[in-house]
Amino acid sequence: MRIRTDGDDAYRRDAIERAADFDDCNKTKAIVSACDDVPHFVQALHQVLERDDLTLEQRREIAETLSTRAVSVEVDTEIVTETE
Repeated sequence: MRIRTDGDDAYRRDAIERAADFDDCNKTKAIVSACDDVPHFVQALHQVLERDDLTLEQRREIAETLSTRAVSVEVDTEIVTETE
């Protein structure tokens, strides 16, 4: 598998290198780890946001804090996650 990192996709190289540095591993392992971790992270985020002891404002603050460029979480009367 090849991942384009030229032109408009140059940001991908930096993202992959940051992940490899963060996990202290090679780029392939960093990509695989990220692919494995993101679905678990989003599921855990939904579980946190569905807690009964949080106010709507607290849920919105958590969603805003944990949203990223690739995963946007918004809280209204239900929890919605959008991915690129």
